[in-house]
Amino acid sequence: MNLEEYFARTGYKGPTEKQDLETLTDIFQHHIRAVPFENLSIHCGEKITLELEHVYNKIVRRKRGGWCMENNQLLGWVLKGLGYDTSFLGAYVFNPHQNAYATLMTHLVVKVVIDGKAYVVDGGFGVSYQMWQPMELVSGKDQPQAPGVFRFTEKNGVWYLEKVRRKQYIPNQSFSNSDLLEKKECRKVYMFSLEPRTVEDFRFQCTYLQTSPDSLFTKKSICTLQTTDGFRALIGWTFTETTYNYKENMDLVEFVTLEDEEVEKTLKEKFNVTLERKLVPINVKGPYTI
Repeated sequence: MNLEEYFARTGYKGPTEKQDLETLTDIFQHHIRAVPFENLSIHCGEKITLELEHVYNKIVRRKRGGWCMENNQLLGWVLKGLGYDTSFLGAYVFNPHQNAYATLMTHLVVKVVIDGKAYVVDGGFGVSYQMWQPMELVSGKDQPQAPGVFRFTEKNGVWYLEKVRRKQYIPNQSFSNSDLLEKKECRKVYMFSLEPRTVEDFRFQCTYLQTSPDSLFTKKSICTLQTTDGFRALIGWTFTETTYNYKENMDLVEFVTLEDEEVEKTLKEKFNVTLERKLVPINVKGPYTI
C-alpha cells in the first residue's frame, strides 16, 4: 500500500507537503469524484470486510468503490500518512420514513484538526448528502457548498448534520413521485458524538448491514459518484443524473430505467466500475432518497 498508487487512482497531482485546509479539500474532492459510494459486493456474492489492506486493494487496485467504512477508513489512512491530525467518529443515520435516527451506529466519518480547528471529512455518504468540502465543526453555522447548505447543530454533546436543498426539476414526469426523490427541503442526515472510534467499533455493523433482511443495503443495489457539477446514481435499474444549480436555485434531476443488459455497461461507462462477478440488481421500496 502506498500513497502514490492511491493518488494515481484518484487523479490527484497537487502538493502534499502542507497539512492545510486547501490541500485537504483538493485531495478529498478527487476522492469523491473517482471513488464511488457503492454496496455492489453484497449483490454479486462478495463479502465486505474492514481489513485496511482488503479495502485498499478493492478501491485502489480493483478500481471499485465502497461504503462509508471502506471509503472513510481509506481516506483516514491517506490523511494520517500525509501528517494530518485525524481520528474516526461514529454516526447514527436519519431514517426519513421512520422520522427517527437509527439506533445502531453504522456511519464512520473522519475528524481532522488543522491549526486548532476541527473539521468533519465524510467521503462515504453518496448522492445529494455527500459533502464536497470538509465541514468546520461549529454549531449553528450555515456552510454553503455546491450540493446545498449544510449545517451542524450541537445539543448536550450530540452533533446533528442537516442539509437544505434547492428545488428540483424532473423532466421525466413519470418519476416526479418516485420514492427515491427527497420531498423535504431541509433534511436531517445523521447525528454523532465526538467520542473517538476505531474500525473495531464497526465490525458487527459491517456484518449486519450486508446480511440482515432489514438492512437498506440488502434491499437496494447502490452505486453513486460525484461529478464536477452534480452526481450520478444507479439504484437497482434506475439511473439518475443530477446537475446542481443548473438554473437559479434549481437542480436538474434526470431519471431513466435501464434494462438488465444495460446495468453493467452503465456501471462501466458512468462510474468506471467493472465487476468480477455477476450483479443481481435490486430496488425494494424503502428509505433511500437522492
